[in-house]
Amino acid sequence: MAGRAALIRTYAEGPAAVEAAVGSLSDAELDRRPDVPGAWTAREVVHHLADSETRSTIRFRKLLAEDSPTIHGYDEAHYATVLWYDRPIAGSLAVLRAVRASNVELLERLTDADFARSGTHTESGPYSVDTWLELYAAHAHEHAEQAAKAARGEV
Repeated sequence: MAGRAALIRTYAEGPAAVEAAVGSLSDAELDRRPDVPGAWTAREVVHHLADSETRSTIRFRKLLAEDSPTIHGYDEAHYATVLWYDRPIAGSLAVLRAVRASNVELLERLTDADFARSGTHTESGPYSVDTWLELYAAHAHEHAEQAAKAARGEV
């Protein structure tokens, strides 16, 4: 499936997009909060990505290794308040890079049957490996743009 190959490429390029968006930001820029209720700083976005990636890699592995697994949602805003999203971003960027690299190695080996493996997401229902890839392929790119805007004080 040509679409899958493009999605895998986009997924693989996500960490570079995030690093390009935040790599040269000062602490003041990383911590600039857009003047909109609930808006995240660039720093918070990077930490969200690390948490999201670690959750997503478990989802991915459950889909591949378990029959009809339950895929659980989580409270992203709560994570931001209890996991110290004001800390340095280097570790979270490393997590993003490592998880994506490992997942790309798996993605490149999957068969059509593997991509069709599915479970049930507690919030959105049927959830396959194809669904997972479609959701996460551009996730880092979207948040890279969000972080860059936040650093400028935009939404």
